[in-house]
Amino acid sequence: MKLLPIAFAAVTALCAFTTQAQNAANLNAALASESRAQADREADARRKPAETLDFFGIGPGMMVVDLIASGGYYTEVLANAVGPRGKVYMQNAPSALEGERGARTEEAINARLAGGRLANVERLNRDASDLGLPANSLDAAVIALEYHELFRSADPDAEMKFLNEMKRVLKSGGILGVIDHAGNAGNDNGPMHRAELQKVLDGATAAGFIIDGTSDLLRNPADDRSLTVFDASIRGVTDQFIVKLRKP
Repeated sequence: MKLLPIAFAAVTALCAFTTQAQNAANLNAALASESRAQADREADARRKPAETLDFFGIGPGMMVVDLIASGGYYTEVLANAVGPRGKVYMQNAPSALEGERGARTEEAINARLAGGRLANVERLNRDASDLGLPANSLDAAVIALEYHELFRSADPDAEMKFLNEMKRVLKSGGILGVIDHAGNAGNDNGPMHRAELQKVLDGATAAGFIIDGTSDLLRNPADDRSLTVFDASIRGVTDQFIVKLRKP
C-alpha cells in the first residue's frame, strides 16, 4: 500500500509532462501560421518561444501580461498560448510611446493588432510598477529582454517597486517569467543592456518570490558577455538566461 502514493505521484508527473509537451507542440504549430509576420517566424528559431513558455507553464485559459512589450513579439506568442479563453495584457509605459522611437513602436503595435487579429489582447499603457490591475488577478507575467532596464533606472528602488507590483497582481502560485541578456559579475552591465543572473535571483528572493528554476535553453557560450547586445557580431544571438519565479 505504501507504493500507491509514489505510483500516483509518478503518474501525475507524467501526465503533467505530457500536457506541457502537447501545449508546446500545439503552440509551435500555431506560431508557424503565415498569419504571423515573417520576421517573427524567423525569430522563433533563436528565441524558442514555445519551449520557453512551456518552461514557465503558461498555457490555455490563463490571464497574463507581457511586460515592456514594445512592438509585441511576445504579446502575440502569449495570445496564441493562452487561446480564446485566456487574455493577454500588452503593457508599455506611456513614456515609451513618445517621440520618434515611440512612434515606431506605436506603428508596430497597430500593425500587429490590425483588424482585431489578436482578439484576446488588451493594451495597457501604464508603468510596469503601477499596472492598475486588480490584485491577485493574473496567472503569469513575462518580461523578455527588458529586466536589465530596472538596474539602469535612475530610481534605486525601481526593481523592488516592480517586484512588489508583480506580487500584488499575481495570484498565489502565479509565475513571473524573466528572460534577459546575461552579464558577468564585475562588469558594468548597464551600458551593455545586460543583467547578472545572481542579481535577479537575489532581488526576487528579497521581494519574497520563490525561485522555481532556471533554464539554459537560450544559452550561447560563443557570447563572452563583454559586448553591448547591439553589437553586430552578437545582436539577436546573445547569451541569455531564463528564470521562473513563483509567488507563494
